[in-house]
Amino acid sequence: MTTSNQALQQWIDEVANMTQPDRIVWCDGSEAEYRSLVGEMLETGDLIELNQETHPNCYLHRSDPHDVARVEHLTFVCTEHAEDAGPNNNWMHPSEAHAQMDSLFDGCMQGRTMYVIPYCMGPIDSPYSRCGVELTDSPYVAINMKLMTRMGQAALERIEREGKFVRGLHSIGDLNPDQRFIMHFPQELQIQSFGSGYGGNALLGKKCHALRIASWQASQEGWLAEHMLLVEVESPQGDKHYLAAAFPSACGKTNLAMLIPPESQDGWKVRTLGDDIAWLHVDDAGQLRAINPESGYFGVVPGTNVQTNRNAFDMIKHDAIFTNVAVNANNEPWWEGKDDDQPVTDWQGRAVNGSGEPAAHPNSRFTVSAQQNPCYSELADDPAGVPISAIIFGGRRRELAPLVYEAKDWNHGVLIGASVASETTAAAAGKVGVTRRDPMAMKPFCGYNFADYWGHWLSFAARADELPKIFHVNWFRQDADGRFLWPGFGENLRVMRWIIDRCENQVEAEDTPIGYLPRPADLDLDGLDLDPDTLKQLLTVDHAAWREEMQTVGEYFTEYEHRVPELLTAEHQKILKTLK
Repeated sequence: MTTSNQALQQWIDEVANMTQPDRIVWCDGSEAEYRSLVGEMLETGDLIELNQETHPNCYLHRSDPHDVARVEHLTFVCTEHAEDAGPNNNWMHPSEAHAQMDSLFDGCMQGRTMYVIPYCMGPIDSPYSRCGVELTDSPYVAINMKLMTRMGQAALERIEREGKFVRGLHSIGDLNPDQRFIMHFPQELQIQSFGSGYGGNALLGKKCHALRIASWQASQEGWLAEHMLLVEVESPQGDKHYLAAAFPSACGKTNLAMLIPPESQDGWKVRTLGDDIAWLHVDDAGQLRAINPESGYFGVVPGTNVQTNRNAFDMIKHDAIFTNVAVNANNEPWWEGKDDDQPVTDWQGRAVNGSGEPAAHPNSRFTVSAQQNPCYSELADDPAGVPISAIIFGGRRRELAPLVYEAKDWNHGVLIGASVASETTAAAAGKVGVTRRDPMAMKPFCGYNFADYWGHWLSFAARADELPKIFHVNWFRQDADGRFLWPGFGENLRVMRWIIDRCENQVEAEDTPIGYLPRPADLDLDGLDLDPDTLKQLLTVDHAAWREEMQTVGEYFTEYEHRVPELLTAEHQKILKTLK
C-alpha cells in the first residue's frame, strides 16, 4: 500500500528518517495479514498459543511487569497555555514536549519494523466518524488495532478523500519506566507515545484519540466525545430506546452494556452498541444521535464469569487476545472469579506457589471483536447512528445518592454530570470510602479544561431541538451493616424501564430538591424480595447530607476559577438554595 495524500506520505517519511526502522509495512486490515502477524509473534514469543480445542484462535500476551496499566501521571495535554489544559490534566508546552519526544524517538526503531496503521473510528461511511493513522513498532498494537478499529484500506481511502486525520506515533522503546510519556497535541491533532506497549498507552485509537483528542475536536466542531456505553432496550411490544451511560471504573459499566434481562422481565431485550465510548452529534433534524467509534472491546477480565456477565464470558471463548491472565493445567486462560479451576502459571509465566497473590494481573485484559458479543446490535455499524432517548450518569455511593433520579432540565443535568463522584473500594485503592470527583466519568480522558468542557455541554441547549433527558443512578446504596439494598446486574433493567417511561411521559415523579424521583408504584418490583423499608432507603433524599454534598461540589468548582460557566454556577446555587 501507498498513499496519494502528500501530507501523510511526508509525515511517514519524516518519522522513518527520525526513527530509522529496518522496514515499513502498511497494514491493510485483512484477515490474512492478522494471521501472518499472529504467526510471527508466536515465533518470537510475543504471543503464546492457548488451548486451541477449547479456545480456538485465542492467544496470550505477557507484557513487561512494569508496563501493565495506563500511566496518568505521565500523560500530558500540550497546549500553548496551561489554563487551556486545565487542572484536570498534566500540562507541558508543545515545544518542550516535542523536543523531549524527538530525543526519545531518535533512532528508536533500528532493527524493527514500523507498521503504518490507517484506521477509522466509527463506521467507515458515517459523517460522524473520524480517521487516524498510527505509526508503531509493535505488532501487538497492530493486531489489537485490527480488532478495535476499522483498520486498513477502506480507512486509508477515506483519509485520502477528506485529507484530514489524527497522527499517532508510538514506540515501545526499551520499556524503561523513566522514559515513558504519552503526549497529546490537540491543536495539531497529534499523539506521541513512548516507552509502553500496554493497551491505552499504545493503542492510540482508543483513549488517546477517541476521547482526549476527540473531545477537543468535538468542542471545535459542535459534538460530544464521551466515556459512555451505548445500549438498545426493546420492549415486548417492539419499541426501542437507546441509552448512553457514563460510569467511573468499578461501577458496573460493562455489565449494563451487556445486560441480560432476568426471567421476571420476560419479553424485554437488551443489545450492546458500545461498552466504553460514544460520540454524540446533533443531526439535521435537531436530534442527538450517537455512534460507537470502536469496533471491539478491550475489557478488564478478572471477575468475568457466567453469573456476572455471561455475554462477555461467552464471547471470549474464541478469536480473542488475552493480556496478562494466568493459565490453568489445560493451557486455558484463567483469572480470579472465572471458575473453581486452579491456575498453574501466573501472569508473569511463573509457577503459582500459593502465596495468595492474584495469579492474573488485576488489570489483565481481553481484546475481541464486538461482533462476537451474543447481544451485539447491528446498528453499531449504522452510519446514521442511533437517536438517544436518555443520558445516564452514575457512581458508587453507599448512602447519599438514591437508586435513580432525573434532572429537571438540561442545565441541571449538566450539573449532575459535572458533580459525578464515586467512593473507592479496597480493591481499587486500598482505602475504602474516599469520594473522588470524576465529572461525566471523564476525569482521565478530557483533552482540555473541564470548565470549558462543561460550557460546551451547556451549549447544546441551543444546538438541539430534542435533547435527551438526563438521569443519575446508584446501584451501590448500602444499609448500616454494609448490605447492598439493590440486587443490581440484570435487575437494573427495572430502573431503565422507569427511565424509558419518563422519557415517554408515561409516569409522574416525586419532585425533590435534587431532581425527580420514582413513585414506588411506578417501579416494577414484581418478583423482587424488596421490603417497603428497603425501597424507602433506596429513594430517600437526606437534605442535610445533600447540602454538604453540594457545598463540596462548589469547592471542587473553585479549582477551575473564573472559567466555570455562569450557567453552571447559577444552577449549583439554585440547588443549594432549594436544599436550605
